[in-house]
Amino acid sequence: MDIRKKLIDIKNVTFEYFRRDAEGNVQDMVEALKDVSLEVEEGQFIAILGRNGSGKSTLAKHINALLFPSEGEVIIDGMSTEEEENHLLIRQTAGMVFQNPDNQIVGNLVEEDVAFGPENLGVPTADIWNRVDAALNETGMEKLRNQSPNHLSGGQKQRVAIAGVLAMHPKCIIFDEATAMLDPQGRKNMITVAKRLQEENGITVILITHHMDEVLAADQVFVMKDGHVVAQGAPELIFTQKTLLEECGLCLPVFYQYMEQMHQDGILTDRMCSRIHTEQDLLACLKEVYTQERTGDSAGKDETIDKAFLDYPTDGVGKSKEGLLLNHVSYIYNKGYADERKALDDVSLHIGKGEFVAVIGHTGSGKSTLMQHLNGLYLPTEGNVYYDGQDITDADFSMKELRQKVGLVFQYPEYQLFAETVEKDVCFGPENMDISRVEAQKRAYEAIEAVGLPDTIYDSSPLQLSGGQKRRVAMAGILAMQPEYLVLDEPTAGLDPYSAKAILQMLKDLQQKQGIGIVLVSHSMEEVAEYADRIIVMDQGRKCMDGPVWAVYNQLYRLEKLGLSVPVGNRILVTLRQMGYSVNTQINRMEDIFAELARWKSLMGKQV
Repeated sequence: MDIRKKLIDIKNVTFEYFRRDAEGNVQDMVEALKDVSLEVEEGQFIAILGRNGSGKSTLAKHINALLFPSEGEVIIDGMSTEEEENHLLIRQTAGMVFQNPDNQIVGNLVEEDVAFGPENLGVPTADIWNRVDAALNETGMEKLRNQSPNHLSGGQKQRVAIAGVLAMHPKCIIFDEATAMLDPQGRKNMITVAKRLQEENGITVILITHHMDEVLAADQVFVMKDGHVVAQGAPELIFTQKTLLEECGLCLPVFYQYMEQMHQDGILTDRMCSRIHTEQDLLACLKEVYTQERTGDSAGKDETIDKAFLDYPTDGVGKSKEGLLLNHVSYIYNKGYADERKALDDVSLHIGKGEFVAVIGHTGSGKSTLMQHLNGLYLPTEGNVYYDGQDITDADFSMKELRQKVGLVFQYPEYQLFAETVEKDVCFGPENMDISRVEAQKRAYEAIEAVGLPDTIYDSSPLQLSGGQKRRVAMAGILAMQPEYLVLDEPTAGLDPYSAKAILQMLKDLQQKQGIGIVLVSHSMEEVAEYADRIIVMDQGRKCMDGPVWAVYNQLYRLEKLGLSVPVGNRILVTLRQMGYSVNTQINRMEDIFAELARWKSLMGKQV
């Protein structure tokens, strides 16, 4: 009989804090946790879900004694957080990986940072380096061990932070949105690592995430809303509570949504659905039931389909071309030094006004570096960047005007906020454009309305807002400058599904209603499928694909080799076409794919 020890015991915990204005005056009391109780056994894998601001991170910080309850008690491995002498040992027992890796990276080199934790525990030197080697191998960062963390991408930094916690050999690891900045393969690898640590080493894993597919690895799921735990159970049980999930700003995993729709359309039976627990199960079930001889023109197109649509011009685009043009651009970090690194390698592309372009690629592929060339924050080591036909390095070119026309929202937009109130923050840009105060305020109010924020927020401190609201304010600050392009680097990372959808729909509205060009860096292939019109794929600093969303996503094997995933819907369509069925693969939005699957089923006339 398997009798597990109780590692975490949270008893009726309430946590309150004061909300203050810009001058430090108390505005009100906020109850972040409300009578929360839960138990976690040693060696369990649990997931905590909820909207931004639901109390997830606050709860996690109680588990490793960074916060302490106003009421109730937290006991970790038999130690109460009420006793100050327990705090250091509790933090060794429960290691925490934060959403933003910059908050916990301290070393000058990757290997130094990973060694920092065990070194402070007094681990012998030989054992420290054994731990460092193992942790870097687990996270895929061994080749970058001698790099400075400052030269890494956001996703690579996150892997370093995870390695630093692994090297301390904790009994429990808390991942607080730790996969938010990772590419699809990186997320998959980290969940695999977490599951292996649980199964092979008996480590307790607590996963706070908004990626619903990651929850499938958990033994138990806790759903939070407004500081309460409102549901708990196995993932399969939680996913039957669709209404509750929607009320909590969450959604079903995408493959679940397809399974439900295909069941409704008669493509899948009850018996078949009972066997489907993952995306792979869904595809395997389709192949098993609907396999037929490959016939007709649709057969055998798995590797070559639609490549003609990926031949966007890369040479001779023409300097007179309107919009943004990169012509054979390369960029080298620390050129001439021992640690020099080529981040962009001979990249040529054109982004016209009013386009919605997504840039995807594995962690460290050059996406963020590319984005910062678009408004002149970085200048190319080789090649040229043109805006409306003029080289941005020309002596008579106005870099100030470029940065007004091409607004950049960074990976952590909230870092762009600095003023006392939302109004002052959003007004800052237009006030520095030689326009009147009245006109600047008018633009600010219009921008705040455009991003879906109420006018009651004008006098609020931007630093007191939720994560989603902060990002909207940062975007409003750019929009108030009336740009022609909005360049966004992972704007939905770490946001719950409801907030992410709202941000993306806002961007789509800006494109369709105001003609603003949107350039979106994203690791969410599903988001790109729903909102973008074109995809640029980056790999090792080079542009390797460029074309309509559906055409890129039909290249299953090429994308998988690049460490990228393909949305479930496109994978289903390509799988059916590979099986010989005549289906339309020139679509990518979920609604259109649902309609195509229903059409296919009705024409096929096969009953199962």
